Amino acid sequence: MKTLRLILGDQLNIKHSWFKTVDKNVTYCMFEMRQETDYVKHHIQKVIGFFVAMRQFSEDLKSEGHNIIYYNINDESNTQDLTKNLKTLIEDHKIKRFEYLFPEEFRLDKQLRDFCKTIDIETQNISAEHFYTERDDLAKFYEGKKQWVMEKFYRDMREKHDILMNAGQPEGGKWNYDKSNRNKWKGEPEIPTYKYFKNDVADVIEDINTAEIKTMGSLNTKTFPYPITRAQALDQLKFFCEHLLIHFGDYQDALHTDEEFLFHSRISFAMNLKLVGPKDVVTTVLNYYRQHSDAIDISQVEGFIRQIIGWREYMRGMYWAFMPDYKTENQLKNNNALADFFWTGDTKMNCLKHAITNSLENGYAHHIQRLMITGNYALLTMTDPDEVDAWYLGIYVDAIEWVQLTNTRGMSQFADGGKIATKPYVSSGSYINKMSNYCQDCHYKKTKKVGDDACPFNSLYWNFLDEKRDMLGNNFRMGMMYSLLDKMDPKDLRAMKKRAQHIIEHQDEY
Repeated sequence: MKTLRLILGDQLNIKHSWFKTVDKNVTYCMFEMRQETDYVKHHIQKVIGFFVAMRQFSEDLKSEGHNIIYYNINDESNTQDLTKNLKTLIEDHKIKRFEYLFPEEFRLDKQLRDFCKTIDIETQNISAEHFYTERDDLAKFYEGKKQWVMEKFYRDMREKHDILMNAGQPEGGKWNYDKSNRNKWKGEPEIPTYKYFKNDVADVIEDINTAEIKTMGSLNTKTFPYPITRAQALDQLKFFCEHLLIHFGDYQDALHTDEEFLFHSRISFAMNLKLVGPKDVVTTVLNYYRQHSDAIDISQVEGFIRQIIGWREYMRGMYWAFMPDYKTENQLKNNNALADFFWTGDTKMNCLKHAITNSLENGYAHHIQRLMITGNYALLTMTDPDEVDAWYLGIYVDAIEWVQLTNTRGMSQFADGGKIATKPYVSSGSYINKMSNYCQDCHYKKTKKVGDDACPFNSLYWNFLDEKRDMLGNNFRMGMMYSLLDKMDPKDLRAMKKRAQHIIEHQDEY
């Protein structure tokens, strides 16, 4: 039976059971499409990264003897639409069976399910064989519970998969070392030179230019620095274990003007394209830790593994539990426009300038830059979550909706009303100063609340709490801050609210 199998751009798992044997009756297909490049404006490095990784994957399959049809972005046969391409191939090649791997994005899942109803051949969809959990496992785990707190799920994952466990108890005596993961980096310990790959992407860049795809950000060379193959991803992971893991936990929340990556692994792009799986990552890190436990503290390892088996699996489960309604959540009723400087980095606020410039130059920012700098500012200025979503989905090379949406609309913008986070992640300038050196050379004074040189985060923070009191005033984790707000001199609060309103209405002056 002639079978057509679809491989999407984030399904580059060479270890998938599909590829264990070569079947001449099976043809694989992959498409570079305007459907995918144009639904939001993407970072140039994101488009390049997907295309070059997909092309390499196609070549790897060919070298193993598999049949594959690959549509370049400018191929004449390419309709730029997923289902139109599939329908043409099915008709032209007299295909009798169509198979695909479960997509990670709701829109693609729906598009393929609807497509299968329109064709009169056999169809099948199967697991992409990547995650620890299946789509609906999280919803089943929390069934009947009011709050879906990640920590409970994380502990269950540890027990279920025997990760950092000792006779049924958490290794080291603690489940979570988060309180040890909040150190400010002050230039020591030394950070080794980062591992960059020099993947030649000159042809891809030329094709993107020919197609006139509209992108944001920049790429200063004609090489792509992130892994595009499983071998490169494992090499990146090895570098992380040997040079960065030893201090990862301590400084995972730190921010610094001179260091864009600090001790982070930068393996999320490779993982989210499925070049390497979470089980590969966890096993590799644990094996290295076992061999070097005399030098590496468990807090460094637990902090990293929590991101993989806790945060990452939890966010995916939340996505599938609440979509498609989740995409329109706006519980705080925020409707302001995203500041223009999110597209340029042109702001006098040093923290935002560094976080946004890093994002535009590298298609990357680590989680605290995303959550407590750009996300914090967007929430304090009460920005429409639709605009925030579009920016986050477009600007980061690792951004795929299942992980971006839950982190942005849920954890960062609290637009879901508390499904993911138990309180909004907002702060004044004091937190930014605590975790970074951003405030040292800033145009604004971190301690001032009003005045032309006062840190905008300070007045925005208290204004936000006052504006959202009806929605957040009864939140038990916000009680202390609302108590402080209640004790504030009304004249001082009015002055801060006036300044905050001016900032919101004239964001690009700041």
